[in-house]
Amino acid sequence: MSYLDDPRVLFAAERTLLAWQRTAIALMGMGFVVERFGLFFRMVNPQAWSAAQQTYSLWLGVSFLAMGALVAVLAAFQFRRVVAGLGEKEVPRGYWTNLGVCANFTLAGLALAMAMYFIAGS
Repeated sequence: MSYLDDPRVLFAAERTLLAWQRTAIALMGMGFVVERFGLFFRMVNPQAWSAAQQTYSLWLGVSFLAMGALVAVLAAFQFRRVVAGLGEKEVPRGYWTNLGVCANFTLAGLALAMAMYFIAGS
């Protein structure tokens, strides 16, 4: 429980959540690029690109996507834990603290859906 009675504590926690959200998006973007880069190489020079390399590219990209989804979910849970410990004066009246959490869960779901799409398409 915090004893600061200052709403800036909530906003600092929210900024931290958003920083982790950006990290998750960067990991997911890297996963997308790695997976699609393998497809690009296969299209450019199919003779030199083996099935093993394609599989490696696929699973490395899917791993980045899954890691980004995990970071998004863990950041949302951590933020909820911090908000639960805040006092009444630290959360402005009528302020919806679940927006960032919903965004993170949506982001994680989309990353997992993209990973499943990549796996199904291989």
